[in-house]
Amino acid sequence: MDAASGREESALDALRGVFGYSEFRGGQARAVSAVLSGRDAVVLLPTGAGKSLCFQVPAVVASRRRLGTTLVISPLIALMIDQVAALRARGVAAAALHSQVDENEQREILTAFEAGELALLYASPERAVQASFRRQLARGRVALLAIDEAHCVSQWGHDFRPEYLRLHELRSLIPAPAIALTATATPRVLDEIIGELRMTAPEIVRGDFARPNLEFSVRHLRGDAERVAAVLELCDAAGLRSRAGAGRAIIYCSTRKKAEKVAEALRAAGFPAGHYHAGRTALARDRSQRAFALGRVRVLVATSAFGMGVDHGDVRLIVHFQAPGSVEAYYQEAGRAGRDGGAARCVLLFGAGDLMTQRRLQAEQSAAQREDALAAISRYAAAARCRQQLLCEHFTGEPDARRCERCDVCRDELEDAAPPAAAPAPAPRAPVSEETRAIILAAVGHLRRPIGKLKLAKALRGSRARDVGELGQLPEHGALGDATEGEVVEAIEALIASRDLRRLGRKYPTVWLAGRATPRAARRDEDGARAPLSRTAPSRARASAAGRLAKQAAFRSSDLARELERYRQRTARQLQWKAYMVFQRRVIAAIDQQRPRTAAALAKIPGLGPAKIARFGADILALVSSAKAR
Repeated sequence: MDAASGREESALDALRGVFGYSEFRGGQARAVSAVLSGRDAVVLLPTGAGKSLCFQVPAVVASRRRLGTTLVISPLIALMIDQVAALRARGVAAAALHSQVDENEQREILTAFEAGELALLYASPERAVQASFRRQLARGRVALLAIDEAHCVSQWGHDFRPEYLRLHELRSLIPAPAIALTATATPRVLDEIIGELRMTAPEIVRGDFARPNLEFSVRHLRGDAERVAAVLELCDAAGLRSRAGAGRAIIYCSTRKKAEKVAEALRAAGFPAGHYHAGRTALARDRSQRAFALGRVRVLVATSAFGMGVDHGDVRLIVHFQAPGSVEAYYQEAGRAGRDGGAARCVLLFGAGDLMTQRRLQAEQSAAQREDALAAISRYAAAARCRQQLLCEHFTGEPDARRCERCDVCRDELEDAAPPAAAPAPAPRAPVSEETRAIILAAVGHLRRPIGKLKLAKALRGSRARDVGELGQLPEHGALGDATEGEVVEAIEALIASRDLRRLGRKYPTVWLAGRATPRAARRDEDGARAPLSRTAPSRARASAAGRLAKQAAFRSSDLARELERYRQRTARQLQWKAYMVFQRRVIAAIDQQRPRTAAALAKIPGLGPAKIARFGADILALVSSAKAR
């Protein structure tokens, strides 16, 4: 076996045995291979794409080979605490040096580092530039230097930290490769990262920035009253009014005062909501964060002080009450939605006043940098192109031809940022044939709720695009296949003008039969799913939701599944971990299905590595045995 194959096999062993994943994804393997072969690497992966594994897996491999400790520079204490806890839960020797660690524990950590007993050591950039810390580093061996949130090195980035500019000084002290990681770097910022960190011909790993499960949209609103109403509407539609239930939401505000005001409005409307900003005491912030993490509040209103390193898979809604100062900041915060792969909404409430707020907040930044960033977020808000395309192109610098088919633009639900200065005189419409008129009216008559004219036109022409959905089951589907999309839209407009159809809504205009009762805007059926578009057959979305509900009901009905969930929650409380650090719900489902009786059988469960089996395996097998006995 050659050296490269050996490195790959060792890395896969660590990935599978320690972290519970069967294969690398999205560029991770390239980054891991580069640093294990002694090369520098720059990793640009979107939020939630697994950047931390790019240095954690090499750290485990290096530790096993007794090559030294991986030094991780991380900007937030909460981020360090979470990652160290997760690593220790997997049996990895990790520690962090920060202000919340007392002197005795710091001495113990440094002693372990000097003895080569740590796989990973986390430190802040402020500590990393101290002469005393550098002297301590010289007493141990560093195998890899990992710089997380590396966009902080760039004065053109959205979160510049001056201490990052001195991190290159570590390169002369540490004869080891370096890996820089970020989720938000434009090509310009990427070049600055490479230069400032003195990286030599680094392996550059760019991931796919498309998040197909996220639905992006922009609403152009001015006053706070309109925005608060929109927030209440969105939270209600997401089913967040009760304390019990799945999913949660984050509402981002630009100022502390606004965050408090929005949180108060949510609580007054009956939503379990908390708020988080840097002006609160450390204890108050910790209580808010814990309440949100434990599900005691399902909506958290926060400034940008909340979020970096926070990893909740079931965030179903992100709303920006005000526009942030850059596209980078927006994508990083919006990217905290849907990390479990489930569908989620990301809504930007935008008004010209938001830019004035950002100019005030970013007064210390150079005018050129600030205006460049504000121009980019303004272009995003005003664009009439697929929003996923725009975001991907912003970070890769390359055209992206893929349409997400989920955003407000792709769904033909685009709002106008402002009315046109002068409306041109309408051109005379060609008369609609009786056959075309009958087909369109029959199709609308089969609908259970109003629909956008573009989506209706696509269905009548026979489109099978994903956004057409259950309209593909209409009897009239494809009946106007000989006409162009523009001609069908023109015919629909003509029927609106002749009052055979009527237009509903101003923000998201739809069509409906004239004289027919208007359904409720957010019509729901008995199981909470949205009513289907078509009367002709159950919608695919509803069938899918019913399938999920059936699976969830079966999961809840199992005695073993309930006992495993109780054990998971109880153990997490005892260890002061998050529940997923013990094991994830998919592990419970697999155990419930397979009913393993031995440690060897338990090892075949995806997501349970040797470290977790050693720690929790006996308890799990006892629960399985008890369930079988009953």
